[in-house]
Amino acid sequence: MERPDVRQGVFVDTLWPSAAASRIRECILVLAGSLLVALSAQLQIPLTPVPITAQTFTVLLLAALYGGKRGAATIAAYLALGLVGLPVFAGGTAGLARLLGPTGGYLLGYIPAAFVVGWLSERGWDRRAALTALSMLIGNVLIYLTGTAWLSRFVATESVWEAGVLPFLPGDALKIALATVLLPVAWKVIAHLRSPEA
Repeated sequence: MERPDVRQGVFVDTLWPSAAASRIRECILVLAGSLLVALSAQLQIPLTPVPITAQTFTVLLLAALYGGKRGAATIAAYLALGLVGLPVFAGGTAGLARLLGPTGGYLLGYIPAAFVVGWLSERGWDRRAALTALSMLIGNVLIYLTGTAWLSRFVATESVWEAGVLPFLPGDALKIALATVLLPVAWKVIAHLRSPEA
């Protein structure tokens, strides 16, 4: 019985290969990723108590491109930038108060979501549309779970669904659809460019 195809590495390692784990390369990837998440946080539709941003898409897409550990480290670096006072959170905010506020659970939920989506990508889930969609769905569910658990401290329990999940479902469905197209196509492009006939 043949073993399933488990590829070594993730998209970014294929695009930017390195014979050995370079600390400088890793620092560049983590810093660039955390800044990209910060930029996506500024693309927002202000809602109360949780704004709609492009962050979730960026977090999950980066995780798929980076892998589990690197993806989680990138989100941890992003949160650290906000904690030290850089205006990287939605609306150009920063500080511990943001993490302790209504959106704190969503922000902290990015770490396990990034790890899981990245881990699944390390196992080839980002190469097929159906598995990519499932991976992104799992990541979104993890963010919702931590986000709404924390949000329930600020709004009535019966309002958590309406305040912390329902407004985001259409946008998240669109983001999942976009990732479902982008990731497998990107792998096909790389495979084509690297094929001897290309």
